[in-house]
Amino acid sequence: MRFKHLDLNLLVALDVLLEEQNITRAAARLHMTQSATSGVLGRLRTYFEDDLLVQVGRKMMPTPLAKELEIPVREVLLKIQTSITAKPVHDIADSKRHFRVMASDYLISVLFAEVVREVNQQAPHITFELLSPGETATEMLMRGEVDLMIAPEHFIAKEHPSQLLFDEQHVCVVCADNQEIGERLTLEQYMDMGHVGVAFGRNRTLGIEEWFMSQYGCKRRLEVLTHDFNTLPQLVIGTRRIATMHNRLAQLYARSLPLRILPPPVELPTMQEHMSWHRSLDRDPMLRWLREKLVDMTSRPGSAVIA
Repeated sequence: MRFKHLDLNLLVALDVLLEEQNITRAAARLHMTQSATSGVLGRLRTYFEDDLLVQVGRKMMPTPLAKELEIPVREVLLKIQTSITAKPVHDIADSKRHFRVMASDYLISVLFAEVVREVNQQAPHITFELLSPGETATEMLMRGEVDLMIAPEHFIAKEHPSQLLFDEQHVCVVCADNQEIGERLTLEQYMDMGHVGVAFGRNRTLGIEEWFMSQYGCKRRLEVLTHDFNTLPQLVIGTRRIATMHNRLAQLYARSLPLRILPPPVELPTMQEHMSWHRSLDRDPMLRWLREKLVDMTSRPGSAVIA
């Protein structure tokens, strides 16, 4: 198919070339030979009258025009995918949709695990891929590489639709037999204790650390650092250490582990969890159905997400 003398199939190749910026990797994704992929790049250069990708040392770098084309090209392909090639589903039970959802292990434990179980009962052919958020999470959403992202408000891309799911508070957890701490925790006790913390990404960012530094000019004494939320409560068992974590996750683990949950010695900021999706998927009936399922789960009595 051609539009104003442009073979629209070339847009798929252009999208991949601009993302990979490498002929070999692009050829593998397009299931083409390297020479054929180079030929496609040549045709694109002729049409746009621009080099698009230029060799700089061992890398191929996008030209200014290529950078301008990257988002519009992806938007066009997503629009085609969601409004033209996607087949309507008249019965949810027959759907074979595959959802790619980005969410932390905390959110999977307190919310998405229940959603997946319920969806399986209603639509057994629907499948999920649950992705851990990383430093490129927002970029993946904006490129349409995930159907849905659930994250705190400050990670949400403002130019795409989003919806508040629930508010979350932080609590402190200690081992149940820790007799050094009573029913209340003072700030002095909190700062004197060894802490278990969680950090993500190359910068090993600790949100609570930044907040304490800005408010009190002090840092906790981190004795154990882990890289997922679910291991926080397990790492205080049998120790005199303390962890600061999401209330819902703490409540979930306190049902099966010897833990004691305490209010923090100071009031910590409320965290809001939002779900976000690419604007091209705003009218996708299956994604709307999943979003409604998530909203329903957050307000249902007895759900793990109801703290």
